[in-house]
Amino acid sequence: MDVTEVLLPGVGLRYEFTNYEGDRVGIIAGRTGYFELVVYWGGDPDEARPVVRLNSEEADTVAEILGAPRIAERFADLTKEVPGLLSGQVEVRASSPYADQPLGRTQARTRTGASIVAIVRDAGVIASPAPDQVLRAGDVLVVIGTRDGIAGVEQIVQG
Repeated sequence: MDVTEVLLPGVGLRYEFTNYEGDRVGIIAGRTGYFELVVYWGGDPDEARPVVRLNSEEADTVAEILGAPRIAERFADLTKEVPGLLSGQVEVRASSPYADQPLGRTQARTRTGASIVAIVRDAGVIASPAPDQVLRAGDVLVVIGTRDGIAGVEQIVQG
């Protein structure tokens, strides 16, 4: 998909693309931290209908929500390219000995050879979590490894 970036002096940046239905969509990133999603009428880039205005925290939340499925898709694609490599999901239950503990305490990669590449938390995603990232009950760990490695991470996390 082609995305056009346009500098708006004194305002910020405008990103534009055409969606699959042929509508021209724009996202204005204001220099003061707001974001505005707009839809253009006809061919005039100055004639846009605002759809929603977001502050930076809200925009980050939307980006995480929209990014979560894409991250999972990318890992699924990777596992198709590498024979023997699989992706799995492991839930951190309230009864887990690692709930409210840093990820590094699991020593999952050292013990199983499988890697925890993301944590899905609520509607967001923590990609490439650091060892000091605290796990919470309800988190879903995205794990890449062999079938045995993924099963090993599940055994570790679920106690």
